[in-house]
Amino acid sequence: LAKHPEIKALMKPDSNLIWVVMLMVLAQVTAFYLVKDLDWKWVVFWAYVFGSCISHSMTLAIHEISHNSAFGNSKAMWNRWFGIFANLPLGLPYSISFKRYHMDHHRYLGGDGIDVDIPTNFEGWFFCTRFRKFIWIVLQPFFYAIRPLCINPKPITRLEIINLLAQLAFDVVIYYLWGVKSIFYMLAGSVLGLGLHPISGHFIAEHYMFLKGHETYSYYGPLNLLTFNVGYHNEHHDFPNIPGKSLPLVKKIAAEYYDNLPQYNSWIKVLYDFVMDDTISPYSRMKRQLK
Repeated sequence: LAKHPEIKALMKPDSNLIWVVMLMVLAQVTAFYLVKDLDWKWVVFWAYVFGSCISHSMTLAIHEISHNSAFGNSKAMWNRWFGIFANLPLGLPYSISFKRYHMDHHRYLGGDGIDVDIPTNFEGWFFCTRFRKFIWIVLQPFFYAIRPLCINPKPITRLEIINLLAQLAFDVVIYYLWGVKSIFYMLAGSVLGLGLHPISGHFIAEHYMFLKGHETYSYYGPLNLLTFNVGYHNEHHDFPNIPGKSLPLVKKIAAEYYDNLPQYNSWIKVLYDFVMDDTISPYSRMKRQLK
């Protein structure tokens, strides 16, 4: 910032995020209607081909909202309510809890017992072969859901209860209107999208040390278009209050800080290398003992 104070001008909310999220919710609700009478094989097909992409993209919209990128820091509660709305097409309550734990990830990156992005000792010990690492990738949404309860359980808040009740009400309405195939499409899309899916490469690309000494990596490939530029991850951790839309500008302005860092251009290759490289496992993370 001392060298490039113009970056401060990028620290403002992204109003376009509001309209993009609303269109994504509308697209998924439309899909719930369209799949209600399809054969099961086509429900599964569209859940993976379309629903999974929207669902994973929506989790990254919720990531943006958790940083108050929709309405700004001055309207923090507006962001919380909007996050609950964005959560609806995922089928499971997620937004409020994610906000609470994700802030720890930024404040205490790699902090043992605090940063729940760090795999547990069991994950590192058990998922150590190529086949088991493949299974670990498939099951990633389950580990991300269960891990906080094992590493750093927090008391339930009023907003989390509201998030849960709103989600249950939405799911019941969808089931009542369009039946079990729409519910299956919704939940399967979320599970498949966060598991064995090209976009899921970002889970591993962000902080797994393929090169010793480098614990955070950026990705500059085309899937940033679907993920609100979460691939610009060094930039995001340096400036978490800058919306994803503006992170390419951060890289452009301060190119001398980012251009020479190790980086990726393919999340699919990241997933392949993670499984096939016997020196990489869930243990390949920087873990710190916090004082």
